[in-house]
Amino acid sequence: MMKYFLLPIFILFSGINLIAQTDTPEAKLEKAGITLPVPGKPVANYVNFVKTGNLIFLSGKGPKKPDGKNVVGKLGKDLTIEQGYEAARFTGIQQIAVLKDALGDLSKVKRIVKVTGMVNATSDFVDQPKVINGYSDLMVEIFGEKGKHARAAVGMGSLPGNIAVEIEMIGEVED
Repeated sequence: MMKYFLLPIFILFSGINLIAQTDTPEAKLEKAGITLPVPGKPVANYVNFVKTGNLIFLSGKGPKKPDGKNVVGKLGKDLTIEQGYEAARFTGIQQIAVLKDALGDLSKVKRIVKVTGMVNATSDFVDQPKVINGYSDLMVEIFGEKGKHARAAVGMGSLPGNIAVEIEMIGEVED
């Protein structure tokens, strides 16, 4: 009689474990149809990330599309807000790839703490926050509440290679 009593409890706890596994950042990426690229090598004398204590600082990344080309152009002249939003989302995928490379397991991310989003924009463009929302929305989609962060979204007269956005990030991670 005892073994029949334990079986439902085993199934119950196994089910909880299965639910938890489908809620990982990696599972959310898969569900969203996102394949992480291999992080690109820095083009100058810097590194993709620096981890110190329980903080990780990610260098600025740009909007590399799955085909390997960057989204280029100036918001307010060459690109719409929607195209800028998509560029910021591509940049978020690049940053998540760096986190995965640095940590091995995205579940080690305790919090996305601070994001600085730089938008290549004309001097009269004022919708930088709407552009950087592409990055912020992705962080919340993949990391849930841990993805909500403090943020700056600013306009720049130019960015390297005429990329549409460059974004850097600070995160809290497990030691």
